[in-house]
Amino acid sequence: QVIVTVYLVSKISCLYLKYICFCACNQIQYPEQTREFDSRLTKTGRRSLSHSISHSSTDSNSSGGSDAENPEDEVSPRDMQQINSKGNMDFCIKNIKLADFGRREIELAEDEMTALMALRKAAQGEKPLAAAKIVGCTHVTAQTAVLFETLKVLGAQCRWAACNIYSTQDEVAAALAEQDFPVFAWKGESEDDFWWCIDRCVNVEGWEPNMILDDGGDMTHWIYKKYPHLFKKVKGIVEESITGIHRLHQLSKAGKLCVPAINVNDSVTKQKFDNLYCCRESILDSLKKTTDIMFGGKQVAICGYGEVGKGCSAALKAMGSVVYVTEIDPICALQACMDGFRLAKLGDVVRHVDMVITCTGNKNVVVREHMDLMKNGCVVCNMGRSNTEIDVNSLQAPELRIVLLAEGRVLNLSSSTVPIYVLSITATTQALALIELFNAPEGRYKQDVYLLPKKLDEYVASLHLQTFDAHLTELTDEQAKYMGLSKYGPFKPSYYR
Repeated sequence: QVIVTVYLVSKISCLYLKYICFCACNQIQYPEQTREFDSRLTKTGRRSLSHSISHSSTDSNSSGGSDAENPEDEVSPRDMQQINSKGNMDFCIKNIKLADFGRREIELAEDEMTALMALRKAAQGEKPLAAAKIVGCTHVTAQTAVLFETLKVLGAQCRWAACNIYSTQDEVAAALAEQDFPVFAWKGESEDDFWWCIDRCVNVEGWEPNMILDDGGDMTHWIYKKYPHLFKKVKGIVEESITGIHRLHQLSKAGKLCVPAINVNDSVTKQKFDNLYCCRESILDSLKKTTDIMFGGKQVAICGYGEVGKGCSAALKAMGSVVYVTEIDPICALQACMDGFRLAKLGDVVRHVDMVITCTGNKNVVVREHMDLMKNGCVVCNMGRSNTEIDVNSLQAPELRIVLLAEGRVLNLSSSTVPIYVLSITATTQALALIELFNAPEGRYKQDVYLLPKKLDEYVASLHLQTFDAHLTELTDEQAKYMGLSKYGPFKPSYYR
């Protein structure tokens, strides 16, 4: 009866089932490849579920090699001495042999990141970042590599580490190292490796950074704590994430921020495009790649209704999920209600939901008391910047049956990919912010946190309009005078978001 049912569902499944029964009855040996797979499965099975998911789901995107085990994988890059074809050793990555594959990925990203390429062409003659010495701590991917190499074209010297231990594309890091770009990053770093890599960027004899490009505030925090004499010499900081911005504001309120900083996270182009549109597309891809879950009819709690939460909520609602939103801000809460979502407290709905997604940038949003109420198999993940939103330590308990994705780190960058075009917008914003801070005349920026000038925000958008063959309407002189605007912008006040 079982065989007949399977046959009706799928002829292939039936044939496969018959084959398995035949093998069992006749004691046919499995091929060597199958035994090897079983061995590897046993070995990887000892890892936590979240660790396995966050790694295996992106192997096809960033490995650049076969699935066979490589002896080098068992050796920490810190214990290997690698050298590129030019004899340079100022880097620490997984495998320099992946450079050719990584270079091809970077070239493909360049085709989609037209604004950065236009910026290279427009500004390379004058080298606006000449004499800039930038230390960076961001994701190390093909898309961010286009930014790094753009900064070099514009005259900057750079040293780089990764802000996320799972998002690094090892082949891209190899391609950068092959071109003498000092990069210290590999996928699967330990916590100790993470801070070691950051220190290798900063602690260099005869080289002192004067600019910081950060995503999360870790580079800024490290220099402030470990190298205060260097921190005082920095001309400016460009920060991308909400977590890093919180850290900068804390320093500013305490009177300890001795350099100006530009808040890229709250620029209009970052909020509207990277946070909203990017997350709206990448959340579905990330969940599918890690869980193969069906979205229709699933109940989902999304914590936070900022731009990231808005993107995630819209995507899941469009797929037929029942979406609950939690929010502390009455304005964002009202937006959620007007968009057709049910506003609730997490503790009131957590018993019923199939997924919990954090998008706040805060800490302890999902704690043990919530986990104790969750269904078996409830999927828990984070789309906010910080890995502090979920109390991951509480999951180290055998009685909990919860699927944690990417160990509570940013899901779309740990377990999937992000649309290149959207990253181009953010990367162009970061480059212009660095140019602005580095070349600003004395006194324009004080020791505080600033938003990106609206004129630059609009310039980023205009560069990307070219992709669509779009044509802006130009104000007449009469119209511009009536509105009190310049014909060439900015068209919005500095406080517009």
